[in-house]
Amino acid sequence: HCNFEFDLCGWKQDENDDFDWNIRTSSTTKMGTGPATDHTLQEPSGHYIFVKSSFLQLPGQKARLSSPALSRRNKNCKVCGGVIIFYYHMYGAHTGSLIVYQRTMAKHEKILLNLTGNQGNFWQRKALILAGDGDEDFQVVFEGIAGKGPKDGIALDDLTFSREC
Repeated sequence: HCNFEFDLCGWKQDENDDFDWNIRTSSTTKMGTGPATDHTLQEPSGHYIFVKSSFLQLPGQKARLSSPALSRRNKNCKVCGGVIIFYYHMYGAHTGSLIVYQRTMAKHEKILLNLTGNQGNFWQRKALILAGDGDEDFQVVFEGIAGKGPKDGIALDDLTFSREC
């Protein structure tokens, strides 16, 4: 489980992307570019991770964050599949895309979720099944794609893997 209150909890910024996800709080941001509070504490001082367009990013540029390696060798992971649960906040007229991948250690990626544009000014819960077969370890990758203007933002909080994996 990661709530980003202290760090990235073993999640890593990908090196093959254009910019990074940043840990931030609502109390240090300009209004209109992110959630009013984090999801965990429901307070402006709570932390979450965030990407937005700015003069530093061009539309379509990507920020990627990958999980630690997860093992499918546990028999419960094979039977139950495993699940990742997280909360997202995508708000603004120029919001880009959030794509969630399941990536094998051989770097084969399968899209689990693809959201684009304004999804509403509130935190939404999503649960994704981590499918697959065999014993190959895998990762989950969150990709934020910059939108086409200043009124955008993609936030994530409370990423949790089920016990099975």
